[in-house]
Amino acid sequence: MDSSKSSIMNLGIAMGAVVLFFVAMSSIFGVQTTVAQTINGLDKGSAYALIALGLTLIFGTLGVVNFAHGALFMLGAFVTVALNKALKLGFVAEGAETKAVGGFTFGGPKETLYVEHWFGEAMGQSIADWSVPLSIIIAIPLMILVGVIMERGLIKHFYKRPHADQILVTFGLAIVLQEIVKANFGAMSIQAPEPAALVGAMDLGTFIGFEEGAIRYPYWRLIYFMFAAIVIAAVFAFLQFTTFGMVIRAGMADRETVGLLGIDVDKRFTLMFGLAAAIAGIAGVMYNPIVAPNYHMGMDFLVISFVVVVVGGMGSLPGAVLAGLLLGVLESFSSMREILEILPGINQVVIYLAAIIILLTRPRGLMGRKGVMED
Repeated sequence: MDSSKSSIMNLGIAMGAVVLFFVAMSSIFGVQTTVAQTINGLDKGSAYALIALGLTLIFGTLGVVNFAHGALFMLGAFVTVALNKALKLGFVAEGAETKAVGGFTFGGPKETLYVEHWFGEAMGQSIADWSVPLSIIIAIPLMILVGVIMERGLIKHFYKRPHADQILVTFGLAIVLQEIVKANFGAMSIQAPEPAALVGAMDLGTFIGFEEGAIRYPYWRLIYFMFAAIVIAAVFAFLQFTTFGMVIRAGMADRETVGLLGIDVDKRFTLMFGLAAAIAGIAGVMYNPIVAPNYHMGMDFLVISFVVVVVGGMGSLPGAVLAGLLLGVLESFSSMREILEILPGINQVVIYLAAIIILLTRPRGLMGRKGVMED
């Protein structure tokens, strides 16, 4: 009961701070600008929240500080790249007619995509166009498999080792994974575009009471935010309302007692590692059209995501989600031209400054539990 009251109190304090921040920004920049910047920060904040959610699941269940989690986000993005390339493979049909006029050749052989050959031209083009969302179908089982192999093959040997050892071995694993991707896809960024039907921006201004065209937001960024909200809600519902999830939550609180009840906690925790890997993977899949992935993008997101986990509170799933969204929005505001003119480069360090301030005032983070990482 005390833990529940503490969580509610922490959430209330965090939401109060959010309201004060919004009121302060509205008084300085105006309500319209404040709403626009808040919306702009939600897509990156959603990515932070998804990665931090997976990190917290792994730490809460296994007690492992997994520095390879960002690499899983990167692998998911490259699942999309690989599928997009595969769907664009084609062949030149035999006997294709060409016409020579004045020494020039017209109407050269036309390449036909394999998917067009197998499913028909219209369906094949549609499949190739929707490669990003279709990648989720491949990414989920593949990333679960990768996560299970990582946990069973390597990480299980470091459960009782110091956190420093866990960081070193998982950081080394992350480097290995990114070098494998670099060797196969090169060092340049490769982007898989969103479906043609979703190119463009939505006029959100008219939906929230502003004048037409006041706030325009890309369709895909809006889809990413809604996608992240659905995934986060599904994870919380799974943990809250299923027997499997209840056992996981009990194991996070007292692993030894659950084991004494005859429940194979290790097997369930292995599956949770696979689930966390899948969350990171599909977050990378859907983020592909927003930022072109490269082999080191996992490290870029990992560092900030660990900051998000610490700010939210080690072991707190709601804290990880809340902190991810808040820091994404804060980064959006710090990137405003008016802010950069006064404080050049503040957008590069604002998340770390916010983390310092929060941890100085609340050492356990926004919604951290007593005793976690305090031994």
